[in-house]
Amino acid sequence: MKKQILCVEDEAGIRNMIRFSLEREGYSVMEAADASHARAQVAESLPDLMLIDWMLPDLSGPELVKRFRRDELTRDIPIIMLTAKAEEEDMIYGLDAGADDYLAKPVSLKNLNARIKALLRRTEGFDEQHSISAGRLHLNQDAHQLRIGNEPVHLGTTEYRLLEFFMQHPGKVYSRAQLLDFVWGQTTYIEERTVDVHVLRLRKTLKQYDAEQAIQTVRGAGYLFSTENAA
Repeated sequence: MKKQILCVEDEAGIRNMIRFSLEREGYSVMEAADASHARAQVAESLPDLMLIDWMLPDLSGPELVKRFRRDELTRDIPIIMLTAKAEEEDMIYGLDAGADDYLAKPVSLKNLNARIKALLRRTEGFDEQHSISAGRLHLNQDAHQLRIGNEPVHLGTTEYRLLEFFMQHPGKVYSRAQLLDFVWGQTTYIEERTVDVHVLRLRKTLKQYDAEQAIQTVRGAGYLFSTENAA
């Protein structure tokens, strides 16, 4: 069965270019020119992944991402933001809104296809797992769910995968470059600072449950997961 991708982009020329490229790769493509149409498309059929442009005529891309993340049906669907805004602050804002990846325009179709494959591969991998526990942290990998103690905790797709990797390899330091390879995949082309953004988001969520110290920074080396601090 073909994977279905929703492309939310107000410029018809860019939409057509992306649709042609993705259909050539074997995907089924849904299209929307604005946020309202995008939400109507999702209500009719849930996509496997969404591409959302930053500048939409009726609602900003980051705000649309936030709305999808608040909805139980769409909160775990992988999202890539497409934008002409290439500054670091914009990237961080887009990721903080809930996007899993960020791609600056003009879009490299080869790069876009690589990132889509990496994100879909990660989400498919969740179904092959079972569960991991460390202290108060419990990952149900079949349900893609984190619990801290008895409290269910929502994580975005990338934060979940990052925490899953850390919990599978406790006590070992991993550099940003290694985390990019192991968590994002070697065919994904993003900057190392993206790792810091997602670690920060993960810690922010864990902090609400006094568990942020489970992710330790090792100066000059990278990050590690501490089972002692997860207790």
